[in-house]
Amino acid sequence: MILADKIREERKKNGWSQEELAEKLGVSRQAVSKWESAQSVPDLNRILKMAELFGVTTDYLLKDELGQMASPLPMDEAPEESRNIRKVSMEEAVDFLKLQEKQAPLIAFGVSLCILSPSILIVLSGLADDKLFGITDKVAGGIGITALLLMITVGVFIFIKCANESQKYDYLNTEAIETEYGVSGMVREKKNAFTGKFNLFVSIGVVLCILSCLPLIISGLLTDKTYIITLMVGLLLVMIAIAVNMFVRVGIVKGSYEKLLQEGDYTIGKKKSSVVIGRISGAYWCVVVAVYLAWSLTGMKWEVTWVVWPVAGVLYGAFISIVKLVLKAEE
Repeated sequence: MILADKIREERKKNGWSQEELAEKLGVSRQAVSKWESAQSVPDLNRILKMAELFGVTTDYLLKDELGQMASPLPMDEAPEESRNIRKVSMEEAVDFLKLQEKQAPLIAFGVSLCILSPSILIVLSGLADDKLFGITDKVAGGIGITALLLMITVGVFIFIKCANESQKYDYLNTEAIETEYGVSGMVREKKNAFTGKFNLFVSIGVVLCILSCLPLIISGLLTDKTYIITLMVGLLLVMIAIAVNMFVRVGIVKGSYEKLLQEGDYTIGKKKSSVVIGRISGAYWCVVVAVYLAWSLTGMKWEVTWVVWPVAGVLYGAFISIVKLVLKAEE
C-alpha cells in the first residue's frame, strides 16, 4: 500500500472528509485530493502532522519505500555520479504518464495510416486490371498514389507533433534517474493494473496477424480474378494495421511505466546503448523508404512493392538483435 492509499484509509477510519483533514493540516482540499490520488506528495511537516492526527508512526506512512531503498551512503562518501542523477518529481511523473496515455492512440493511428497507405492503390489496380467500374491504370495510379502520400503525410505529421510535445522527457530514455518519494509506488500500481489490458491487446493483435493471411490464401485457391485477390491484400493490410495499432497503443503506455521504474528496455545498462540503437534504427528505415520509393517509381508496380514493408519489419527485429549483441560484446 502506498502513501496515497494510507492517507485515504486513515482519513476514512477517523470519519473525516477531505475538507476536514485539509483544515486540520492547514492546506486546501485540492491538496489532500492530490495526495490521495498520488498526483503529489505532502512535505515532511505534513507527514509528521498526519502521523500525529492518525495516531500512527511516520514509519508506517513511509514504509512502502523503506523496504525498496538501500541504505544511502553519507553525502561525502556517495559516488560523484550519484549526486548528478536526474530527479523526477511526482508532478513530472504524473504529467509524463498523462502525455503518454494521450499520445499512444495518436501514434498508433499514425502507424496504421502508414501501413494502410498502399491499400487503396492496390485495390484500384486490381479493379483496373479486370476493367471494372471504368477504372483505368492512370486513374488507379493517380488516386492511389495521392492517397498513399496523403496518408503517409498525416502519419509523419502525427509523429513529429508527438515527438516535439514529449521532447522534454527525452532524458528518461538515456539518463539514469531517481524518483522522489511515492513515485515508484504509484507507477508500479498503475503498471500492475494495466497488465491485463496489455496482455489482452497483445493476444488479439497476434491472432489478427496470424489470421490476416487466410483471406488471401483462400482467394488464391478459389479464383484467379485480380480484383478479388487485391481486395484480399487490402483486407490483409487492414487486419495488420489493426493489430499493429493495438501493439503500439499498449506498448507506449507500458514503456512509460518502465521508463520511470527503469525496468525492461530502460534499465540503466540498456539506456547507454539506446542512443546508438536509435541512430541505427533511423538510418535503417531511411534506407527502407528509399528502396521502396526507388522500386515503386521505377517499375510503377505499387501493387507489388508494398511487400517491402512486412519484409523490412521482419528483418528489423533480426537486425536490431544483432546490433544489441555487438554492443553487449563491446561492453
